[in-house]
Amino acid sequence: MRIRLPEKVNFIIKTLEKQGYEAYAVGGCVRDVLLGRTPQDWDITTSAKPEQVKELFRHTIDTGIQHGTVTVMIDHVGFEVTTYRIDGEYEDARHPKEVLFTSSLLEDLKRRDFTINAMAYNEAEGLVDAFGGMGDLEKGMIRCVGDAKERFLEDALRMLRAVRFSAQLGFPIETGTRAAIKELSSRIAKVSAERIQAELVKLLTSPHPEEIRTAYETGLTGVFLPEFDRMMETEQNNPHHCHSVGEHTLEALRRVPAERALRLTMLLHDAAKPLCHTVDEKGVDHFYRHPEKGSELAKAILHRLKFDNRTTERVCGLIRWHDDRPELSPRGVRRAVSRIGLEYYPDLFAVKRADILAQSSYRQAEKLAYVDCYEKLYGEILEKQQCLTLKQLAVNGSDLIAEGMEPGREIGAMMKRLLDRVLEQPELNTKEKLLELVHNSDTPLI
Repeated sequence: MRIRLPEKVNFIIKTLEKQGYEAYAVGGCVRDVLLGRTPQDWDITTSAKPEQVKELFRHTIDTGIQHGTVTVMIDHVGFEVTTYRIDGEYEDARHPKEVLFTSSLLEDLKRRDFTINAMAYNEAEGLVDAFGGMGDLEKGMIRCVGDAKERFLEDALRMLRAVRFSAQLGFPIETGTRAAIKELSSRIAKVSAERIQAELVKLLTSPHPEEIRTAYETGLTGVFLPEFDRMMETEQNNPHHCHSVGEHTLEALRRVPAERALRLTMLLHDAAKPLCHTVDEKGVDHFYRHPEKGSELAKAILHRLKFDNRTTERVCGLIRWHDDRPELSPRGVRRAVSRIGLEYYPDLFAVKRADILAQSSYRQAEKLAYVDCYEKLYGEILEKQQCLTLKQLAVNGSDLIAEGMEPGREIGAMMKRLLDRVLEQPELNTKEKLLELVHNSDTPLI
């Protein structure tokens, strides 16, 4: 089997080979090419030691030299070149105690996580596939190299990576590999929140975000996201729903665009429902105030998983307002956008649609028509460039001071009162009319 290697990758491999070293493209890039995909990165493995690699190329960066990795820069593009290695004993289920360099490609491939990631290629030898990776690609299967328990005992994150690859590629996890995840799932607690976060985001933004169900079924979410387990176990006996909270969430994940904040929003938009669950006299379930409480809970979860403040704020805001239903009029929508914040639009419409499409058919068409009208009115307001925020007012604090107002709290109060009038009557948003309002003796604002 022949693979067309990029020119720069071939140059690095051939440069190493000319000096008597072995070198191959390896891992995910080989897998992706065999699947007909374009690799994001090209990694190279070699028998050359890091210092030998550095001698052969003009511009290199010591990105992970203690683990044998040197980044070779060619025309401002970086390629990681790593020496064949054997990982020493893993003491913390995350990192090997030591890394030993080896002259054997097979020893290097043997330490890798899954068969589909343990293939190497160069033009001279072709595909090196000692562990059945090509067969597993053809079967569509995620399987560990060698003994699955050993691989997961070495690095517990590999369990979540298995689920992530399953979601990205649409491949089921091989039975023995899945059983090993279930047996060892508690060890995911040894992995840092940052590493879990990175895998979770890749899983959620994959073509099959609903595969987080596998993380639940194997016990992984019970360790790093127990709130999701409670969602899976909370039924919704309500005309608007036909799934448990968790199953509704899985469906909603599929219905929203594969953007990081949107997928995180749908994952957590109903996270507080188990905490807000009540049953009325007719036996119907209700979840009053779950958006507000869900926003608070999501903030705690995202902080625990070390998400950045910008993502956390965005997701929590979308959760807070996902059930908000303003009056469908230009005035009602202007007030809603001003109250909620322009920064949450138009994403809020995608969140609302995904939520509705994951509910029962009860009044579904009516709910979707509502969102369509809401979005149409929002678009018309933007097209007319109507004022929605204090920043968009035709006057500012300096203008009011120039008109004789004393600096201080009253300036802010006045600006809010002017915005309130403009939200009712957008045509008032000119400097002349607003200052007239300020001085109008019939309706004094000062």
